[in-house]
Amino acid sequence: MIEAQVPGVFHRRVGEILVTALHDGHQDSPVSSMDGIAAEEATTLLAASFRPARRTAVNAFLIRHGDRIALVDAGLGQGVRPTVGFVAKHLADAGVDPAAVDTLLMTHLHRDHWGGIADSTGTAAFPNATLHVHADEIAHWDSDDAMMRLADPAQRQAMFIETRNRLRPYRDRMQVFRSGEIFPGVTAIPLPGHTPGHTGFMVASGGRSLLIWGDIVHVPEVQIARPEVTMKVDTDPALAIATRRRILDQVATDRVAIAGMHLHFPAFAHVARDGSGYRLVPDAWTLDLDGDTP
Repeated sequence: MIEAQVPGVFHRRVGEILVTALHDGHQDSPVSSMDGIAAEEATTLLAASFRPARRTAVNAFLIRHGDRIALVDAGLGQGVRPTVGFVAKHLADAGVDPAAVDTLLMTHLHRDHWGGIADSTGTAAFPNATLHVHADEIAHWDSDDAMMRLADPAQRQAMFIETRNRLRPYRDRMQVFRSGEIFPGVTAIPLPGHTPGHTGFMVASGGRSLLIWGDIVHVPEVQIARPEVTMKVDTDPALAIATRRRILDQVATDRVAIAGMHLHFPAFAHVARDGSGYRLVPDAWTLDLDGDTP
């Protein structure tokens, strides 16, 4: 009796660079976690895509270039929910020892991105990795003033204190950036709004490119067609909308391949124009590591 899917690992080559999607699982949330859209309309859009509810995938991405290995985000971590926390397993399925990862690239510092970098005892999951994070992101989550703007002590604990605790084993090997190349063939692209230092990573080699766009969308069935829809966890909703619209226009115009932490696995896609809006075109599963797009 088969009781589980095959490992959530999918490779895509970008020139000389191999990008591997690692599926961490999924989280289900109510449509009330979105702003800027009525619950009934959000439910209708989800139903039109054969989604009975808001199901948000969680992914991380491995980047291999020569003998260098980077991991972009690390999922929620193990033991939080039964449907999520599989990055470590799928990293092993991909044949990569955590000790071989030399670089951790963080799109931003929400739990479903930093949860897998260390365990609850504070032991680093990647003992030889340097952690790279945008300067504005560190400034925000290290700010007591920002923390105290949250009235709920439980939210302060979950959003700020736990973030600081999980980063602790990397503090002496952390590098902050604002933009530019931070790993061979990988350039940091600031995408603020969801959080102050939210960042995408443009992978480019051999005339090909792929934008790992982080959390530009959480609910693709809704936010691709309705980019004005925001998430309650966005720190600057207006800026998040502006950034999403800018990036959707850019990748549709330039026909740039994308990968997303909350696109449904295997999480590689393109964005096409659809009238005055956009639609997501997920990449077809293929045995060809170069994909189907020249």
